[in-house]
Amino acid sequence: MPRRRTSSSSSSTAPSAPSAPRNRTPQPVRVRRRSFGDFVKAFLAFVVLAGLVVGVPFALAVTAGWPFPGGAPSLDWLQREITVQTFLHILTVVVWLAWAQFTACVLVEVKAAVSGVGVPGRVPGSGPSQLLARQLVAALLLVGATAASLTPGLSQLGQSLEGNQKPSVAAAQQTPGLFAQQQEQAAATAGALAEQAGQAGQAAARADGGASAAHGDTKYYRIQPPEGRHHDSLWEVAERHLGDGRRYKEIFELNKDRVQPDGSRLSEASLIRPGWIMEMPGDARGGELVEMPDAAPNVSEQVQQQISDYARSGDHAQGGGAQGGAQGGGDAQVSLPEQRPAPTPANPVTPATPVPGAGQEHATPAAGQAEDSFGLPEALLAAPLLAAGLLGALGRRRRQAMWQSALGAVGGRRGMEPPTPTGDAQDVQDALLVGADPEGVRLLDRSLRGLAASLAAESRPLPVVYAAWMSGNGDLHLQLAQPAGKPPAPWQQGQDQTFWMLARSDAEGYEEAETAAPYPGLVSLGTMDDSRLLLNLEAVPGIVSLSGTETDRAAVFASVAAELATNGWSDRMTITLVGFGDDLTPLAPNRIRHLDGFEDLLETMSAETRQRRGALGAAGHDSVLTGRTGPAQHTRWAPHLVLLAAQPSDEEALQLAELAADAGRLGIGYLVGTGGTDLPGAAWEMEITGEGRLLAPLLGLELDAQLLPVAQQRAVVELFTDADPGSGPGSGPEGGPRPAANTPPFLVDISEQGRPAVYARLVGSYEIIGLDAPDGERSALLHEALALLLLHREGVHPRVLSSALWPRGVTADVRDALLERLRAWLGTDPDGTPRLATDGAGRLTLARSVVSDLDVLRSLYYEATQGRGVDSRQVRGRLLTDALVLVRGPLLADRPEGRYRWLTHEIVDAQLPLLVADTGLALAEFHLEKNRAEKAIEALNAALRTAPADERLWHELLRATHTTGDPDRLRALAADLVDRSGARGVPPRTEALLDELLPTWREGVAAAG
Repeated sequence: MPRRRTSSSSSSTAPSAPSAPRNRTPQPVRVRRRSFGDFVKAFLAFVVLAGLVVGVPFALAVTAGWPFPGGAPSLDWLQREITVQTFLHILTVVVWLAWAQFTACVLVEVKAAVSGVGVPGRVPGSGPSQLLARQLVAALLLVGATAASLTPGLSQLGQSLEGNQKPSVAAAQQTPGLFAQQQEQAAATAGALAEQAGQAGQAAARADGGASAAHGDTKYYRIQPPEGRHHDSLWEVAERHLGDGRRYKEIFELNKDRVQPDGSRLSEASLIRPGWIMEMPGDARGGELVEMPDAAPNVSEQVQQQISDYARSGDHAQGGGAQGGAQGGGDAQVSLPEQRPAPTPANPVTPATPVPGAGQEHATPAAGQAEDSFGLPEALLAAPLLAAGLLGALGRRRRQAMWQSALGAVGGRRGMEPPTPTGDAQDVQDALLVGADPEGVRLLDRSLRGLAASLAAESRPLPVVYAAWMSGNGDLHLQLAQPAGKPPAPWQQGQDQTFWMLARSDAEGYEEAETAAPYPGLVSLGTMDDSRLLLNLEAVPGIVSLSGTETDRAAVFASVAAELATNGWSDRMTITLVGFGDDLTPLAPNRIRHLDGFEDLLETMSAETRQRRGALGAAGHDSVLTGRTGPAQHTRWAPHLVLLAAQPSDEEALQLAELAADAGRLGIGYLVGTGGTDLPGAAWEMEITGEGRLLAPLLGLELDAQLLPVAQQRAVVELFTDADPGSGPGSGPEGGPRPAANTPPFLVDISEQGRPAVYARLVGSYEIIGLDAPDGERSALLHEALALLLLHREGVHPRVLSSALWPRGVTADVRDALLERLRAWLGTDPDGTPRLATDGAGRLTLARSVVSDLDVLRSLYYEATQGRGVDSRQVRGRLLTDALVLVRGPLLADRPEGRYRWLTHEIVDAQLPLLVADTGLALAEFHLEKNRAEKAIEALNAALRTAPADERLWHELLRATHTTGDPDRLRALAADLVDRSGARGVPPRTEALLDELLPTWREGVAAAG
């Protein structure tokens, strides 16, 4: 789909042109005259200021004296008795300090008002003092033209006191936020225009040509710098000065394609920059408007020229002036940082421009393999961060299910083996294994947390981040909403002041940082060239709309929801879904919630918006960023992201736009689906095409969208549902647990006739019996490939195998060559059957003659507890003893560093200790049946060497030791257990058991301590 462009007319000067704005006709401007009440307010403000600034120090000097000591204090002064007079002296000093702070606030406000600079500096720790000073100065200067146009009157004190409660277009002028330093840097772009906003009189009168300013009745408004996380928008300007936000289109039509003072042009209604001048309709009202040309007589030559040029542009911009060609016809182009030239001082990139820049992306694991997908879902293969999040969450869910099963009743055991997926679920699981980039997620998480920790150490606030790019060369670029100074090392400034960049080599040096996730709302939208874009949904100043067909929108929404629910760079988060056909709650029950419709959403979010505003106000924070990291961390600063897939009605859209106007600073983000391209109140507009292209015209972006189609969405949910211990094959007919056979995926013939041809020892050091040693240069790869196949007897997809061995990608010829060497190394069985084969689904499988000690261990335990050992006590004891002898240590104990990284996706590291613990418990029970306590203790100690954290083994060891009748031995075991528990302390159930078996155990611990 071609990029949307604004149309232009070659004859805009024709009065009969239908496209001409209906309100460009000059209208008389009613100049507000100063009333008697204004003079009364000014007089009262003067009296209050004089009393506070002059009267207070005079009264203090007369009654209590000056605060400066007459000489150096001596030691006797510290040894004097504290009396009432001492407290009075301390109180006097406090009053002097309060007066000094208030006087500083008055001086700052007077300087800002007189100079015409709209955003005064912030006096540290001033708070209400500076707000009171501002209102008094405003009232005093209300009778002057400059103050009347730039400063709110005393009557607005109540509104201003709400501060963050009711943001408006004028908020940037009234109350500076906690990001004062960033605001001053942002205001540098429009420094000269600040003076113009209050004094734009004579420039247009002297302008050549027939500009509208020459008529003497045109009104202008200047776009304000960001205030914290609040940004000006044409919607809010129209709502404040025209009484209806939907009239923003009139402002846009008056100013589109006109050259702004920084050389750029207004091409999209959502893309405006601080310092830009907006010509307003004739019926506009409000204190921030400037009436042309007689608003103020004193205007610098530079500002005069800027206003004159902009006034003339109203008649010529539609025809495409000479400067229009340089701007590409008015389109706002966005390119990657490597391709984007650094701006000149006369044309800086301003904070209001939502322009993401290039950044880091770990090399896609599927690189070099795109020529053959083997039938795996391509959408997940091309989503490395989403796949890594889903795979990690799935592994955690399966581990949790195993432990819940192990600690449950014996009759309700589901077993240690997760259900083997089939069909679409199996393909999706393979795609997750191939596409996942856990290293990229780890680096992104550490980089962001490290940045937050560095800024906190420097007592600097977190900058507002609109987006991040993860590039193919491994660099991470953050696009800031506004310049935030020099980034902390090892971060560097990017192509301009709104980009911070971190090289991959520097990111790898970051360690774990004990800080909250600073930007949990980042979510992948797609790729552009070899770079991946992550949009910070909670930082968008308003609503993000997504248009397109319902099916295409659903695939984007599912991808966004799944990544937000499972990503590795966030902590706490709430994701509210409305209009989703399939329930995604199983992915993250603690994060995701579904609402039935828009009414429920409006009620819920209205209440939460009020609560967050109140919480921020009570904490004294400007935005959630100031309360998310450092000593002020609290769960209420976690983001709340709303995904509204169902298109709202016009009335609902307006209600949502009003609700979202203040969402950015509250940590609330809205992504709303719409069938059209004109959603009221949308800050950023995106469109998903049938070809999978994500278009963002106002950002100048065309991405290959990251999608999760409905079939893959259902398969992903199936994987998580099957892993849940409360559902799937291990659940009873009423949803409760039921006994299930703990059958391993592969049973070995443990008789003498079942001796394997190839035997691999994985539990402990890696050894292979029955094969010759392979070529030394390729030995490591062949051993790793065989280990992966042995741990997946159900079969391994060729792309899963290659992505496990080469996480950063490999070409097809290298992969195929390895498989041929692996087949040749394993050889064939005596009947000629190859030991490495390919099944009907194209997956690699091993012959039954190739086994591992883990296969034997599983088979022995199964036979002892569910096979022949059930009916024969002698057979059960022998099988359990043989199984425990096989345990020589952890899985692949001597694996080389840097290899076998695919084990992080596996649950075998959790399965093996659980299997060993079950074996030890079963053997101990076998011996205790015959009162052989020492044999039971020996079996339990052997199991503890592999599963030292299993609480069940310690409980049985305490009971077995107690049966020996030796209290000293039991006391020594209790002391050892307490010592192993460390700072966490003894678990509650273990503590209760010790109280039962050894009531005096605490006395022994206290004596040892």
